Amino acid sequence: MIVDNDLLSIQQARILAENAKMAQRALATFTQEQLDGIVESIADAVEHHADALAVMSREETDYGRWQDKQLKIRFVCGHIRQQLRGMRCIGIIGEDRDRHLMDVGVPVGVIVALCPSTSPVSTAIYTTLIAIKSGNAVIFSPHPRASKSMTRVLDIMIEAAQSHGLPEGCLSYLETVTKTGTEELMNHAATSLIMISGVPGMLKAAHAAGKPVIFGGTGNGPAFIERTADIRQAVRDIIRSKTFDNGIAPGAEQSIVVDSCIAQEVRRVLQECGAYFMTEEESLRLGELFFCPDGRRRTGMVGISAAALARKAGITVPKDVTVLVAERKYVSDADPYSRELLSPVLAFYVEDDWMHACEKCIELLLHERNAHTLVIHSGDAEVIRQFALKKPVGRMLVNTPGTLGGMGATTNLFPSMILGSGSAGFGITSDNVSPLNFIYTRKVGYGEKYMDGMAAAASETEQPRKENGMPDEHSNTSTMQTIQQILAEAIKVMNGSADR
Repeated sequence: MIVDNDLLSIQQARILAENAKMAQRALATFTQEQLDGIVESIADAVEHHADALAVMSREETDYGRWQDKQLKIRFVCGHIRQQLRGMRCIGIIGEDRDRHLMDVGVPVGVIVALCPSTSPVSTAIYTTLIAIKSGNAVIFSPHPRASKSMTRVLDIMIEAAQSHGLPEGCLSYLETVTKTGTEELMNHAATSLIMISGVPGMLKAAHAAGKPVIFGGTGNGPAFIERTADIRQAVRDIIRSKTFDNGIAPGAEQSIVVDSCIAQEVRRVLQECGAYFMTEEESLRLGELFFCPDGRRRTGMVGISAAALARKAGITVPKDVTVLVAERKYVSDADPYSRELLSPVLAFYVEDDWMHACEKCIELLLHERNAHTLVIHSGDAEVIRQFALKKPVGRMLVNTPGTLGGMGATTNLFPSMILGSGSAGFGITSDNVSPLNFIYTRKVGYGEKYMDGMAAAASETEQPRKENGMPDEHSNTSTMQTIQQILAEAIKVMNGSADR
């Protein structure tokens, strides 16, 4: 029997979307406390399987290190879970009694989520926790390269959530994954929001669906080491960040920009920490391996160690090598080191002063138009301030590792596995994505000002006057009628608005 996977996937997508819509209506009646109980049960269930899921993800995708994947899973189930406790997302989430204003959190509805093959398990867990926390249904389209590990963790979460009261259909996934099935999910009338993390190939289809899109993107994030920085600490931070999970984290530094007066010392400390500075010939040889002639990334070069990369390029390196460094001068479309390399490889630029470094960082940030994350190491508050004011970037991190600082492990940013990349227009937010990105806020205002007062103010500032300087009575009556008509139309619109 011949099975058309495209048709099967489309049919599954329609069923999942319809079921999710009905289930979310039931979920929308839950209190915040009920939702929090389900979130706790999911995190508890997954935490017991952290080691096995990390190993499974590494073996299936061949990306990164299972030990670091395990740390990410435990970070979500531990630190992030703590951050979510006590956070109000639905119902009354804010109130100003003095001004008689109120904010009500409302779930967006049904979310379609795509997760990256580089961090499939931790991203799926995090997306589920924040979706349920904010009263939404979520449907996953598993990444084909990580389908086994994603479906495994989703099955664990579905069982735990439904046993603690989650309506069936609120958490689900596409079993037969095809592009057409995923597009059907995104285009379905029941879908309210699309969340794409690290799958840029589906962005065009997502935007074509006409729904709000959150894009947790990748980017060419530079790290600037300014002359007043603690050089040894800066280098340690960069090495730690770039070697974490073999460089596949979205916030990881892709290049180092160095103040010229400290360049030699930075080189020396990098070498002490295991960095290998390639010759120009070695850099070109390695660079040729990263991308296909049509510009597509070669998967065999992603998420593997510096030693393994060196072997592929025929470069002899010390046994304790941590990262490979290519010294560059210019940002260029023809230079692979100007692009994001999801590996422990760094480009190295030297600039005369912080102003030239500022321009170099802007070039790097805009080269792939994601403008994701920038790191600066400096002890000069004014330089830091100028970088913050001028950089076209979603987040700027100061004196911290890019990977760990971006995800909120070493900073007070909201801890998240999804770092928005909206500064170039690819998504609706550049935030560290949280449950608050999965709701809209209904504003409530109590009437305290009356028609007479409005009319009086209008008559004083806007009405024409007669030649003798006195107000025109006909104009005053006309103004009142116009205001009354506007208010009447506004009331009609509110009475005829959608059920939300």
